Amino acid sequence: MTADMDPVNPLIEKIKSCEEKFIPLMYRLEVIYKKMDEKYNETANHYGFCCSGCEENCCFTRFYHHTFAEYLYLHKGVETLELGNRREIQEKALSVCRQTDELDKAGLPVRLLCPLNCEGMCILYEYRPMICRLHGLPHEIIMPGGGEKTGPGCGEFNARCSDKEYLKFDRTLFYTEMAGLEKDFKEAFGISERIRMTVAQMLATL
Repeated sequence: MTADMDPVNPLIEKIKSCEEKFIPLMYRLEVIYKKMDEKYNETANHYGFCCSGCEENCCFTRFYHHTFAEYLYLHKGVETLELGNRREIQEKALSVCRQTDELDKAGLPVRLLCPLNCEGMCILYEYRPMICRLHGLPHEIIMPGGGEKTGPGCGEFNARCSDKEYLKFDRTLFYTEMAGLEKDFKEAFGISERIRMTVAQMLATL
């Protein structure tokens, strides 16, 4: 475990025990995720792009996630697994966290497989965080000051689809809705801490 995880641990049971608040917020996240998936699929279909695994493999990328809502939703997914699978995932997550710390201390690049990746597939695909749902396609975001920030597609997308006509993929609405949900989530449970965790760090707290 890392220092980033310490403020989160005492809050888990407190949040889950308040079902009258917790369940509606999780439902809102599911609705946002559905919108993301629909827009992603619409855009990917335009390009004829299908993510079917590649050498680059975003499951090796160290993504940080910044909302308690995503963190708790991932734990909700873990609870659907058998106890043996949960323990296996936690062991893999703890190993990834330890290796990451060692590589960081040595000043070496970190490229470790996500603990949820099993034989090339995510075993909690329906519960994956936002960036896992949106990664891979070229996109834009309207910043608070009004400027536009653009992002490229992944290496596999660029290799296969760079000659296709660009289709606007605006992430702004999703980021705005996620920020609103996180605000309501924190207010509902009296949370002042911020979260910055990888999937491995989230899973290590099972």
